[in-house]
Amino acid sequence: MTVTMKTSMTGKHLLCVAALLLAAAGAAGAQNIYKCTQAGQVAYTDHPCPGGNGELLHQADDTEVIDRYLRLGQDALAKRYAESRHLEALYQQRVDAHQQAMEERAQRQTDEAYVAEQRQREAQHQALTDKAAERDRLQAENDALRQQNDQYQDQLSQPVYNPPPAYWGAPYPGRHDDHGHHRPPPSREPVFHPCKQLAGGRTQC
Repeated sequence: MTVTMKTSMTGKHLLCVAALLLAAAGAAGAQNIYKCTQAGQVAYTDHPCPGGNGELLHQADDTEVIDRYLRLGQDALAKRYAESRHLEALYQQRVDAHQQAMEERAQRQTDEAYVAEQRQREAQHQALTDKAAERDRLQAENDALRQQNDQYQDQLSQPVYNPPPAYWGAPYPGRHDDHGHHRPPPSREPVFHPCKQLAGGRTQC
């Protein structure tokens, strides 16, 4: 990565650019940052300046280099780098740390997957429970309506008895007929009259 700019830029601007490059180096991994000046322009790069001229602003340490190789999956290069500088102990330490970080990340992913699966199962169980409760409620309503209908049908099938008034077919008790003869009171025997059942439990005789 190289950033080139004119030397006419203020020192404040140059410091800001250098800070950004250093931050990018930390995010990308182990990188050296050089400040090179050529043909009136200043360039910040992670490669040595041409001719060996320039200023080294940031030098990656051995831990950064080894960690970067391990993150990229280049274990052989990390080991070769460490052996060339007699850093076998540091290499083993960084390998152990990298392995622990990988295991922790794998365990975290496993835990997250388990929690997601549990939530999905709980949601499915709750949906089944709600569906069963709704089915029971509808069944109870249907049973209640069926019972009311049966009771109504039973009421319609019952015979209707309407006792006639005492004065039907005879004078009032104690009255006399047109010839002055005393008439006995009407019979107390029940008299059935044909009646018609109407809607709503009403009858018409």
